[in-house]
Amino acid sequence: MEIQNNFSLKNYNTFGIEAKAKQFVGVHNLTELKTILEENKPQKKFVLGGGSNMLLTKDIDALVIHIDLKGKTILKEDDDFVWVESQAGENWHEFVLWTIDQNFGGLENMSLIPGNVGTTPVQNIGAYGTEMKDCFISCDAITISNLEMKTFSKSDCNFGYRESIFKNKSKDLYIISSVVFKLSKRNHKINISYGDIKAELAKNNITTPSLKEVSNAVIAIRQSKLPDPKELGNSGSFFKNPILLKKDFEKIHIQFPEMKYFDISETEVKVPAGWLIEQAGFKGKRYGDAGIHKNQALVLVNYGNATGQEILEVSKNIQKTIFDTYGIQIEAEVNVI
Repeated sequence: MEIQNNFSLKNYNTFGIEAKAKQFVGVHNLTELKTILEENKPQKKFVLGGGSNMLLTKDIDALVIHIDLKGKTILKEDDDFVWVESQAGENWHEFVLWTIDQNFGGLENMSLIPGNVGTTPVQNIGAYGTEMKDCFISCDAITISNLEMKTFSKSDCNFGYRESIFKNKSKDLYIISSVVFKLSKRNHKINISYGDIKAELAKNNITTPSLKEVSNAVIAIRQSKLPDPKELGNSGSFFKNPILLKKDFEKIHIQFPEMKYFDISETEVKVPAGWLIEQAGFKGKRYGDAGIHKNQALVLVNYGNATGQEILEVSKNIQKTIFDTYGIQIEAEVNVI
């Protein structure tokens, strides 16, 4: 466990941005994490997981702590459900595939989302009609200031759409070390409500899909739309889908009747940000080595040597254009550092 100086983070962020950490250390268990925090109390700290949901626009003038805690444990089970604990450094997609191999249901619609398990409660990740919070029971976290361990229940986390207490009130106060999920063992609630999944299953003549078949469908859809970060730097969906009050949306919809939307409550609708960006003409556009992916307008990409600042400028241009055109503010889902 050696602290390295002036460390390149190019291979530690999925955008492949070249940025340096003033200091860098990887920790592989709670003991190492506590030791690093204790021995470097005055030092400013930056916690790094899978590097999949951030855009580095500058060097990190701090001690970067890479959370690499590994392990999966079945805590308890009954005839219907199993409670599984995953350490924070486990790769999310690999963890999802493991649960499916065990015939544990609940996470299959979130296959192939990049990142590690420890950051999933921060963002409350989700895809194709499911969210992480649907299966979440609790997470353990270490308090950075005094090294005390704390367990957060679902209600403690204040989950919202791509939101949690860890992004707001408790930002930078804790480091999540493990997460507990409650998953089904039988009578799985298969969710194929999204049209893309239905179409993919129909293409393969599947009418009563298994967990694995739903996962395979999601993987096929994501691979057809989203570039592999190992081949083309990106962070998945860069923007959140805006949620509007119905009374406000109705005024916009009169002017733009072709605008797509989904009812999410009696008073709110969700508008696909990708549709807005594509309609505004950004899909496939390139600005030097920064650009918008040709197959999915929600995804900003690094074609090789783009800086984080260049990608940020592209995102700001998109936001301004969408607001000027539709009067809709779209927010970044990615954390801009």
